[in-house]
Amino acid sequence: MAAKIPRLAIMGHPNAGKSSVVATLTENDRVAIDKRAGTTTESDVYPVIIDGRTVIEFIDTPGFQNPNAILEWFQTNEEQRDLARAFVNVHRVNPLFAHDCALLEPVAEGAGIILVVDGSKRIKEKDRVEIELLRLTARPRMAILNNLTNQNRYMTQWQDALSKAFNSVREFNAHRATYAERIKLLNALKSIDQRWEHLLEDAIDAFEMDWERRTDQAAITILELLREALSYRVSRTVKDSKLVFQSGRDRVKAEIMAEFEDGLRRLEIAAQEQIRTHFRHNVWNVASDSILGQDLLSDEVGQALGLSRRQLALVGMAAGAASGVTIDLATAGQSLGTGALFGAAVGGVLGMVGGKVLAKFNIERAHGTHRFTIGPVSNPRFPFVLLDRSILYSARAMNWAHGRQAAEEDAPDKVPDRVIRRQSFSEELSAQEQRELARFFSNARHGRESEREDVCREIIKNVLRGVSLSEIDSRGNL
Repeated sequence: MAAKIPRLAIMGHPNAGKSSVVATLTENDRVAIDKRAGTTTESDVYPVIIDGRTVIEFIDTPGFQNPNAILEWFQTNEEQRDLARAFVNVHRVNPLFAHDCALLEPVAEGAGIILVVDGSKRIKEKDRVEIELLRLTARPRMAILNNLTNQNRYMTQWQDALSKAFNSVREFNAHRATYAERIKLLNALKSIDQRWEHLLEDAIDAFEMDWERRTDQAAITILELLREALSYRVSRTVKDSKLVFQSGRDRVKAEIMAEFEDGLRRLEIAAQEQIRTHFRHNVWNVASDSILGQDLLSDEVGQALGLSRRQLALVGMAAGAASGVTIDLATAGQSLGTGALFGAAVGGVLGMVGGKVLAKFNIERAHGTHRFTIGPVSNPRFPFVLLDRSILYSARAMNWAHGRQAAEEDAPDKVPDRVIRRQSFSEELSAQEQRELARFFSNARHGRESEREDVCREIIKNVLRGVSLSEIDSRGNL
């Protein structure tokens, strides 16, 4: 084969989900997807570029307009060595076959074929015509059953019809396919023609190396978020004249508290934007009732994520984080503030996470002024809560199909979303891993460099690897 990279024409009749398949396989949610039938009228090429090199190309084609006429021409001209090329050469200038020539042009140039069909619908005579004419092209070909619903009554019919004409037949939900399912599909493509095998192996190797790099970038982003959030402080110097009345003092404290909380939220939002960028998401939404849609500092988030009370106590003792600064990990937050607070007075507390104080005020008196300082976060549970939320967010980014924008989210018979069985990933880490993270958190609070930072990054990265490589069970669970 002349091509130096695999080129695959995505075919099928209108509204079978071709564009959604392209968007998901190329991780490109900017691919134009319209729920109206027949909106693709010409072929569009979508290369996958990694490290400046195109490793594979997918071609989104228009639906067949005259499949019966094409099949009849193919059958009449079977002596032609290359039917696709011959048909395009003969009919290129015929306006009646403009869309059909646009569809067959990539095939005429040597591209392989991926036929996309909607497996939830009854197989029709038109489908059988398309299957047969694609068989006659003699190109390497795979069929994808893009069943987006729980309707399976016609799947066996499709399997039987397609298996007689295609080198490989796969089920693939373009709206909800995970990274693991995408790689599995690409591996299956190797079987459609032995001459393609090494080309596809090169493409898959590039995909996997790039994914490993992006996973590492996500782990670094999470680690940086934890460092910045745990060292975050807000300070304000106020003249005594503005603090004569208690109401003035309370107002200043409330303003600084709000600024501190908003600062932590902004840090998380910035990290989430980076994570979306790592995994190439532009179209994105999170349900407000999900743990990711709720406020970072809400009781619901604080109670759902992070370590258990017992784990937190054990980690605190082992990590030796009770160093008498503003935190006592050894008692799992029961005696927050037993360390030395420098300054003249403790002015109050800020927020709660999992029922524990999030951070404390430090008020220093000087001539004619009070300096209010909030932070760093002293709550021993918070960094594990923030870590779990970041991993959950990454898991969604890693497994959120780029063709999802065309999904009928309210359809009663849609395939269910992937459900992550757990939310508190930190609880499932080994005791040693929890201690390593606790030491990193303690160092971050005190503004110290951690000698074990690489270990912590690898811990986070291993968790992310797990959520991106998980297989999906019959209920749609990771």
